Amino acid sequence: MKDNRHSGHTITRLTAHIVWVTKHRYHVVVGDIKVRCRDLLVQICDAEDVRILKGVVSKDHVHMHIEYPPSKSLSDLVKRFKGRTSRMLQQEYPHLRKRYWGRHFWAIGYGAWSTGNITEEVVQEYLEHHRHPSNQASDPFILE
Repeated sequence: MKDNRHSGHTITRLTAHIVWVTKHRYHVVVGDIKVRCRDLLVQICDAEDVRILKGVVSKDHVHMHIEYPPSKSLSDLVKRFKGRTSRMLQQEYPHLRKRYWGRHFWAIGYGAWSTGNITEEVVQEYLEHHRHPSNQASDPFILE
């Protein structure tokens, strides 16, 4: 499939929906700041080999649906997104530094949900199909 990543002996498609908000949910990501935030996120994704499947920069939060390589952790990616955008936006727009005097542009934390092209039910059916008939143990993880 063209959307999968291939390298050496692996094939992957790791996708996630991530969301983070501005500190105190201030509506400051507007106008030029919104455009610059979007551009910075695109640059970071290019540098980190992350594909943006869909993204929305709103006045007080960011939603991104991304596909990322297995060599990257989702938490490190979010740290880079939030850290670099915070630093650059406050550097380029001095009035943000006055509002966010503690240098924390984004609120602590984020939301993340894995996404994919199959459901949990499909995985369960696949595993059940490959279960050896002689092993009927009730253990949720069966080694054959």
